[in-house]
Amino acid sequence: MTGAGGFIGRQSIEPLRAAGYEVHAVFSNESIPAGEIAGAATGTAVSMRAHRADLLEPQAIDSLIDAIHPTHLLHFAWIATPGLYWNSAENFRWLEMSRHLLRSFHGGGGIRAVMAGSCAEYDWSRAGICDERGSPLAGSSGTAVSPYAECKLAMQRSLEEFGRTQGLSSAWGRMFFQFGPAEHPRRLVASVIIDLLSGREALCSHGRQIRSFLHAADVGRAFAAVLDSGVEGPVNIGSSERISIAELLGRIARSIGRPELLKLGARRALPFDPDILLPDIGRLRREVGWTPRLTLDQGIADSIDWWRDRLIEGGGG
Repeated sequence: MTGAGGFIGRQSIEPLRAAGYEVHAVFSNESIPAGEIAGAATGTAVSMRAHRADLLEPQAIDSLIDAIHPTHLLHFAWIATPGLYWNSAENFRWLEMSRHLLRSFHGGGGIRAVMAGSCAEYDWSRAGICDERGSPLAGSSGTAVSPYAECKLAMQRSLEEFGRTQGLSSAWGRMFFQFGPAEHPRRLVASVIIDLLSGREALCSHGRQIRSFLHAADVGRAFAAVLDSGVEGPVNIGSSERISIAELLGRIARSIGRPELLKLGARRALPFDPDILLPDIGRLRREVGWTPRLTLDQGIADSIDWWRDRLIEGGGG
């Protein structure tokens, strides 16, 4: 599994172990703080075989495959820094190296690959409820496509075509909106929680956008379930629960006890932000057989507790 130290990757380790896999977790060359990788929603330590590798180096990929000879691949590693990833040229490097990883994995005897995609692959100018088989994809209406969406779409097509021609079982998880422990502090839910716990005003847009949010632990479990299934092709990873961003942030503010600090309408909404952007999770529910364990309110409480602990440890708030 690549991206093991990432927001979702760390949450997939324990579900994979529970399913009987010997997990080889691949981290970047940056150190991972002790205790950060834990069982999803349990906080229990996870035993695994850890590897450190720069996956942007082809030789490092080949050496890793030669050392492990994995049967299954779960690929999360990609640029994901808020404010950078959407238009970064690094997306093209990750596309190139992900293709190399796929070829190396297959050449080393791999039999099934699952890779992480994004709801950014859908055409947001015609967004609504997105399904994997019928909804228009980014660029189909002639609108501009971000490098992130372009490269994710290209990788999904490469995975599908490679699997078809080489006899490799494969699936592609299109993630919608996630939140939870270890989320980047500049992402929406984390930034609002941090501001409110610190006694600062949380400045947000109007919040009328309709979305669905899934706790990272459930996202990790969903990816593990997809890997363990025989499902092929794109699979939406998200929640069936619809909620406006304003209501979500209102629940967070009320849970923290600082609703007066939540300032909806203080910032302009992004011009490309669709009014409704939701996943059809029929394939995930029926074909994979997956359902979430956490309610939205349980996920909110868990996220608040995680950030509160770290702000206290760091002397913040």
